[in-house]
Amino acid sequence: MPRVAREAGTRERIIDAARAVMLNKGLVRATTKEIARAAGVSEGTIYNYFASKEDLFLCTLTQLRSGFVTLVRGLHERAGSGTVSSTLSSVAQSALEFYGEAIPMGASFFADPDLLARHRELLSERGAGPQRANEAVASYLRAEQRLGRVRGDADPEAIAYMLLGALYQYVYWRQFLGRSQQPDADDRFIAGILATLDHALAPVTERG
Repeated sequence: MPRVAREAGTRERIIDAARAVMLNKGLVRATTKEIARAAGVSEGTIYNYFASKEDLFLCTLTQLRSGFVTLVRGLHERAGSGTVSSTLSSVAQSALEFYGEAIPMGASFFADPDLLARHRELLSERGAGPQRANEAVASYLRAEQRLGRVRGDADPEAIAYMLLGALYQYVYWRQFLGRSQQPDADDRFIAGILATLDHALAPVTERG
């Protein structure tokens, strides 16, 4: 196997192992030693690919199966194509899956102020952070406003918070109460949110 492919395989194996360990224990209690054991590599090998555990966590979030991070990064390119509702539906479906993994992985940040401070600093250095998803949705909606596909008096920032905040809380309470994921219930919840937001987004001419 070529070295480049072998190294890519090792990196992906570490990320997969980190995801599994962090889902089970949260970021604070997950150790690089456990992650290395799960990945079948030495602990030192992790630092050949990642600067720190926080760096590994960010890379893990970026590559979660939901593809949410990639989706919101490219959201501006969707303005003017498809329908606003279908785009927001894609965002909602992906966000729901993303939060399902990100919440248990990252919630323990707040139990360790030093770790949280290091994570904030790393996010600042990279121009990243949880607020970027809201900003991307709001930016997309502003672009659709300029195209006349979203009513001019809608508040893009408020809509972004309504959409992503509702999804986050939905997942949080489901996990807190120990309820299993129910795809049909998830679909109904998303449909209800989008139907509600449509009244705030649809141009007056479309609403009659």
